[in-house]
Amino acid sequence: MNDNSSRFGKYIQLKFKDGQVMGAKISEYLLEKSRVIHQNPGEENFHIFYYMMAGLSPEQQKKYHIGDPAKYKNLNNGPGCLKSNPAGVKKHFTSLTNAMDLVGFLDEEIDEMYKILSAVLSMGEIQFGANDDDSAVVQDSTQSIQTITELLGVEPEKVKNVLTFSSNYAKGSIIRRNYTKQQAQDARDAMTKALYGRLFSWIVNKINQQLAPEVTIAASEATEIGILDIFGFEHLQTNSFEQICINLANEQLQYFFNQHIFLLEQEEYKAEGIDWTYVPFVNNQSLLNLFMTKPIGIFALLDEESLFPQGSDHSYVEKLNRNFQSNHHYIKAKVSTSNNFSIDHYAGRVSYSADNFLEKNRDNLPNGVMQMLTASTNDLLGQIFRGTITRTGTLALQLRTNDNKKERKSVRKRGFGRQQTTRKLTQGAQFKNSLNVLLELLNLSNPHFVRCIKPNTTKAPKAFEDKYVNAQLRYTGMLETTRIRRMGYALRPKFSDFVNRYRLLARKKISENGKGCEEILKGCGLTQWHIGKTKLFLKYYHQDQLEEQLQKVGQCAVHIQKIVRGFLGRQEYKRCKEQARRQAAAMETFLAEIQDLSLTHHQQIEKLCEKDRRISQSFFGKIKENKEKVQFQAPAPPPAIIEDELEPEEEELEEEEVDSDDVIEDEFVKTVKKGGKFGALGTKAATIKWFKTTQSEKLRENTGVFSNWFHGIITRRQAEELLDSKPLGYYLIRVSESRFGYSLSLRAEQRCKHFMIDQLPNGKYNVVGEAQVFRTLNDLVYFYEKEPISPFGDVLKTPCGQETDECDYAELVEDDKDQAKIMATHSARRSRVMQQAPQINAPPKPQRGQNNNLAPPSPTSPTPQGSRSRSKSPHGKRNSGGRPIRPPPTRPGSYLSPDQNGNETSAINSDGPPPLPAKTYMTMTPGPGGSTNNGPSNVPPPLPQRLPSNASYSYVMPDMEARPPPPLPPHPVGNGQ
Repeated sequence: MNDNSSRFGKYIQLKFKDGQVMGAKISEYLLEKSRVIHQNPGEENFHIFYYMMAGLSPEQQKKYHIGDPAKYKNLNNGPGCLKSNPAGVKKHFTSLTNAMDLVGFLDEEIDEMYKILSAVLSMGEIQFGANDDDSAVVQDSTQSIQTITELLGVEPEKVKNVLTFSSNYAKGSIIRRNYTKQQAQDARDAMTKALYGRLFSWIVNKINQQLAPEVTIAASEATEIGILDIFGFEHLQTNSFEQICINLANEQLQYFFNQHIFLLEQEEYKAEGIDWTYVPFVNNQSLLNLFMTKPIGIFALLDEESLFPQGSDHSYVEKLNRNFQSNHHYIKAKVSTSNNFSIDHYAGRVSYSADNFLEKNRDNLPNGVMQMLTASTNDLLGQIFRGTITRTGTLALQLRTNDNKKERKSVRKRGFGRQQTTRKLTQGAQFKNSLNVLLELLNLSNPHFVRCIKPNTTKAPKAFEDKYVNAQLRYTGMLETTRIRRMGYALRPKFSDFVNRYRLLARKKISENGKGCEEILKGCGLTQWHIGKTKLFLKYYHQDQLEEQLQKVGQCAVHIQKIVRGFLGRQEYKRCKEQARRQAAAMETFLAEIQDLSLTHHQQIEKLCEKDRRISQSFFGKIKENKEKVQFQAPAPPPAIIEDELEPEEEELEEEEVDSDDVIEDEFVKTVKKGGKFGALGTKAATIKWFKTTQSEKLRENTGVFSNWFHGIITRRQAEELLDSKPLGYYLIRVSESRFGYSLSLRAEQRCKHFMIDQLPNGKYNVVGEAQVFRTLNDLVYFYEKEPISPFGDVLKTPCGQETDECDYAELVEDDKDQAKIMATHSARRSRVMQQAPQINAPPKPQRGQNNNLAPPSPTSPTPQGSRSRSKSPHGKRNSGGRPIRPPPTRPGSYLSPDQNGNETSAINSDGPPPLPAKTYMTMTPGPGGSTNNGPSNVPPPLPQRLPSNASYSYVMPDMEARPPPPLPPHPVGNGQ
């Protein structure tokens, strides 16, 4: 249905381990390379050529020497879709380039790929003439040779030489053989097809390197799903070598289909002793023998004729007529001089033209082309021509390594002596090997078949041709398949599997054998089933009936669970209610005891205060004159929270990036993880080194500073604190510590959203889960300021800059001089933003335990205990709950307020925050003999992070006269300490 379809067969293998996808691999078969140089009427060339002409900028088209599509002879049917749908083709080019970036193609590789593709187009412009000796000469009136050599990185004279003559070595002498005009054109076309074919295989190889599993998977632990997508049966106006290969592949798959659906199934019925009427079907084994038999077969004779230098297409057809004239599948042409013959396929009779069969089967490159292209200055071109072609025709790059590139030595020894040569496999032989490998994989699998049916021959929508569709259904075997499925037994479970699945339907204990299966089926009232020797044979509709019965049992079980859970819930409610009554009674008793104790202590305190008032002032003067000390044992404070015991804040972790440069194309191998050169992944030191080495210069603006949205290594919670009070659409991009990448934090409705930004192997950036790839983070921000970043329509609106004069990315800057420049620019930018930005009165986020109608506390106001503080603690640390590390908590009804030095002190006030008048402090200094009273002072003592057991406290007592503490009563045991 696609005029310029890139026709090739592909087999995709998905590797699983424990239900998770571990890797994948793509295998390609029989790329139609002849389409590069010639297209049949109504067809077009491969997509990429039209994409380049529509999507590349004028500067790029000039760089790659791309001209008017109508002038290229390799586009013999004209511009095609460039005229009918130019906007759509350009859109496809954008999607293609983004997909290559997402896979991990480097910019240098894409540039060299475009050069090779442009050279493929220009190869058709090379024209040849003949001299007096009928030898080919290049007629380069359009300067195409110069264009091609510039794109491929080779010398012009070498291109002319390899296309017009060949050189061979014989006993120390060089023998030169000039090409005729036709042979030169064949050499040009062979080189064109080789360029495109190897480049296509390299792309598949590159994708497989990225899809390879990161770890080696044992065969016993791995499971696999394979998807075969291959061309359908073809009957065109002119059928050539490609069509006979494609139709042979369909014959082979049809044979596998027949074996699996008809032959094996009916043989299983017979082996299990099931009474069965044989259903006839078309067996195409004899047709496959016509193609594949050695030494007398269509492909064997083609390979044999390709070895003869004087072999021709007509001599090949004569061999076919002579050897297969009695075969009922083969029909020779009525005219003896014709190169046509016909084959009766399972889908119908197809007439083939043998013109160019031998040339396409040989697929030989002219002598010297490999050496010329291997030595090219285009690195990609040299790489793909140094690779080897496997027996199935795919490109393998096993000889390429990172540190030491191995050069492949020629197997032919130059000079005297016997030459050792290796025969190159023909296209037909490679295709047969591919089919054999494919069938081996299919025979090891449990296949499911999907048949594609064309509704009409005109490629028109809403048109259904009954006869055409019926013919397809008939020759694909779908009618016989439907018949055997309706007559046969689609479900054939083993006895044990069936009993384990439907054991509940028996309502009693049964054995895992045929008798147990029979009890289940009879109990459900099913008919038309059979019991074999090891399996149960059921109709396709039996499974639905059994599942319906099983669903009813499940509903009954749910009803029983509902009743039991209701009963248990009521019992639990009664128990909880009784427990609550007992706890309420115990609490009343406890509160009464507390009230009695409080009254008793109050009376004791009143007595002590009365004694204190009776002490004369001469007592204090006497102490001052004699320098005596009043000592007492300070009560031990509760333990402070230790930083080392804090749990680290949770960070998002992501799998390490991997480097798969050493992965072999045709194997599942372990990829090499990168990141070791920066240190251990997930450490701050490694992240800082990675950023300074690879990111610092890329993220700077023209002024040498970072963008306003950029932040350093801050946590998710710190990013949320910056964005919580901002309106919708505020965003920032921060450096991730747990991986080499970034995180985008966005103020969305009701919450902050976070998106991971990965740096791809080619150095570009991508939001994880999104398809778009960007060259820089600035491009990413610019794109998502216009397009939504999520399915919920979130768009970036305003960057969230630094909230303080100190940048949080100072540690990511190289030197002090650079830091000073960035800080100066940052301060100027922040001042400018503060002056120009409108006042935004964003409603405060309601605090836990705080009335929503209350105004937010000012920076200098005390924060009520129980509310969640967002300010930073004096020690700059936070615990796992997000709250700053605080000194021991005060008693109920107290508040924490800052003193003159910014330290938080305990303020006793039962009605609310303490007033701000001057405070008076009484301090006690610990000593070896006890604690010493230092007298009243208006300077608060420093607040230690960890207090010793005999440390002093600072008490703030507003509206009270400063006085020394009363003396303690004598200790009943010791020395009064």
